[in-house]
Amino acid sequence: MTRRRRVLIAVFAVLVLLVGAVVAAGVYFRPLLLTGTGYAAHNACALHFLVGREDHESDLPPNPLVPYLRTAIDDEAGTATASVLGIGFRQTAHVSEHGCALGGRAAGAESAEPPPPLREDGGPGVRLAEATDVADEVSAALEETAAREGTRGLVVVHRGEILDEWYADGFGPDTRQLGWSMAKSVASTLVGRAQLEFPDADLDPATTALRPEWTDERARISLDHLLRMTSGLEWDEEYDLGTPVTRMLYLEPDMADYAASQRPAHNPGEYRQYSSGTTNILCDLLHERTGMGPEMAEELLFRPLGMRSAVLEADASGGSVCSSYLWASPRDWARFGQFVMDDGEVDGQRLLPEGWMDYATTGVAAGGEPEPYGAQWWLNQAGDGGPLRFDRMPADAYWASGHDGQYVVVVPSADLVVVRTGFTPGSSLDEVGVDRLVGEVARAVG
Repeated sequence: MTRRRRVLIAVFAVLVLLVGAVVAAGVYFRPLLLTGTGYAAHNACALHFLVGREDHESDLPPNPLVPYLRTAIDDEAGTATASVLGIGFRQTAHVSEHGCALGGRAAGAESAEPPPPLREDGGPGVRLAEATDVADEVSAALEETAAREGTRGLVVVHRGEILDEWYADGFGPDTRQLGWSMAKSVASTLVGRAQLEFPDADLDPATTALRPEWTDERARISLDHLLRMTSGLEWDEEYDLGTPVTRMLYLEPDMADYAASQRPAHNPGEYRQYSSGTTNILCDLLHERTGMGPEMAEELLFRPLGMRSAVLEADASGGSVCSSYLWASPRDWARFGQFVMDDGEVDGQRLLPEGWMDYATTGVAAGGEPEPYGAQWWLNQAGDGGPLRFDRMPADAYWASGHDGQYVVVVPSADLVVVRTGFTPGSSLDEVGVDRLVGEVARAVG
């Protein structure tokens, strides 16, 4: 064998090894890369079609993959596609009147048109008047919170009046913003709405045997367990590439079905594990028991409350993504807060069962995560006279909380609702100054 032939064989062998290594790496990292492109595609689709923003990259989390992601919008097709360097691992999100869905337009959608910026249908709903006199302490507290990194919107409501509000450049009172897990508190409220509107739907919190495939110990999981995150199903809520929550949101066409397939890890009712999957199971149950499709939240809640900007997105199966994908303006988030403050009454009409919010904001002892928690609502105190989670806020404060710094805080004793929206990855309620804002406004109006 000649020297040249030996060199060619060696070069060929190296190339084969390199190609094999690239293919193996692609197979190994494929789920991780598809999670990243799924996140980017959905983000670009929602910002472009639901909000009208083109700065898609500004809402991507800090991650080493982000610089290599490429997105493309097709207005005619109603899609947004993301890929790695424009050459592989593509994911496409499709818009409809039910928002953006990965892997195909949401089942039950009637068009590829996005919802209008503000719906014209529905009654006046929860009215928020604008106050004529604002205490200096309130304005000062608002300005201090507005200066925190990533703040995009603030609304302070007292006794049904907007005391003060603030918006970052490019945002306003009617700009849709993603609430992330604030949607979970809306899901809890939807259960109450469905109880009232569908009295024969068997939606009592004690109801068990919730899914036909749950023939093992999961048959003992009750509606109350789902609401309180004590189902016992195995879950990992870390927003890292490849975890169950990111797989559910960016790789699964039927999120509730995937979440319901998780194996039991604890006895129902004994262990609290915060789980976006649990909330999607909850809303899937509502779809099944009410017979309503992805229009459920709009019909039962948004129209009656006058939340004209609100859009709860559906996945490709048509199931509402109640864990994460609710877009609404800060004022509409405030309307929701005022609604639950009023125990579910609008213009004298009861839209929630009497006492529903007492149930939803009452903590129940369980192992696992120690923070006081109700039925998809965070609590400042468990109700047992124990320590406050945030000393600056009144004991009866409860709130909806979302990824990247979204909050709707309700304080019944002060007749106060405070909304904060923004993009502050990895932050907590006190780190974005919401506890201080709530405490100072509560003292100022008390």
